[in-house]
Amino acid sequence: MDVNPNSTGKALPPLDAATPEQVAVRFRELRDRFDQDAAHATDESGWKSLRDAWLGRKSGLLTQVTDTWLKPSKPELKRAVGQALNELKAHVEAALDSRRAIIEAAAEQTSIAREREDLSLPGVVRPLGSRHPLRQTFEEIERIFLSLGYSVVAGPEMETPYYNFEALNIPEHHPARDNMDTFYMAAPFTESVQDKPFAEGAQGKPLLLRTHTSPMQIRTMEKQQPPVRIIVPGKVYRRDNPDATHGFMFHQIEGLAVDTDITFCDFKGTVEYFVREFLGPKVKTRLRPSYFPFTEPSVEVDATCVFCGGKGCNVCKQSGWIELFGAGMVDPAVYGFVNYDAKKFSGFAFGMGVERLTQLKYNINDLQLYFQNDVRFLRQFA
Repeated sequence: MDVNPNSTGKALPPLDAATPEQVAVRFRELRDRFDQDAAHATDESGWKSLRDAWLGRKSGLLTQVTDTWLKPSKPELKRAVGQALNELKAHVEAALDSRRAIIEAAAEQTSIAREREDLSLPGVVRPLGSRHPLRQTFEEIERIFLSLGYSVVAGPEMETPYYNFEALNIPEHHPARDNMDTFYMAAPFTESVQDKPFAEGAQGKPLLLRTHTSPMQIRTMEKQQPPVRIIVPGKVYRRDNPDATHGFMFHQIEGLAVDTDITFCDFKGTVEYFVREFLGPKVKTRLRPSYFPFTEPSVEVDATCVFCGGKGCNVCKQSGWIELFGAGMVDPAVYGFVNYDAKKFSGFAFGMGVERLTQLKYNINDLQLYFQNDVRFLRQFA
């Protein structure tokens, strides 16, 4: 007997039972059919279809049993039919609740299994970025001088000839400008040392790309009286042909300290402290006489070769020493441009190439590697 009208499209047939025993047989067949249908309800949609087919108020099978079997039954069979119907209804409801719990538990386990990470699988390699080696050197140098009480200042990369040359004791026709040849802008122009806008029809000087970060030393001294202790990091430009040791753009950090009673000993102690902090405590320094227009006396700061420990190698040309940067005591002539009393104040200045120091620290033999964006090179500094 097909008792599921939802699946067959047929109505429930009459009870066709004359005794309580026959009633029990018919309800047992109905119960067996429900159990078969429940076994096929393995997901939520199947469970809902099973519930609607058996417990639906209008067309559910139990509703049909009430209308087709219970109500028209003979008086002597009503009690048996009603009791069997209640037992069947209780069985259906209990089975539906049990089946629903099983389905929900299975769905939860499936969801957990889907979301769980399999730790036995190989991991996904996600490449991580890192700071550029030049940026790392910048930050390390800044850290060292900040610990000494210096401040970090920045300034424009496009400068006036006055701040880039003249205020640093490099007059217009001074031979020191030959190795600082740079790039000049077609416009705008400046007509005075105060950077006034170029008047229409007047003769002025073109702006240029700074050849060092020293102009910010002048600008800082113009704005404040000593004590002054600053470092100036940034890009600088010169008309050099790119090769392993040169480039038309590179990076510098220049420093300045001005106060009363600053001596050459203060300068030497600062330099030695920086070199030991940057290259290691075993590195020694020496000062060689040199010349710079804005310092007097001027020196070149050398350090024992970090590759051979001062014993001599191809890098240091068997000398055991490597040149680091130029420095010296501020020339009193510079103070005249910023209205400092040269008899009262003294100080020292230095300028170091960041690329060169990075090459020494990380044993890099070609300056052009910094700007080629080769991941194989940059990955070494992650």
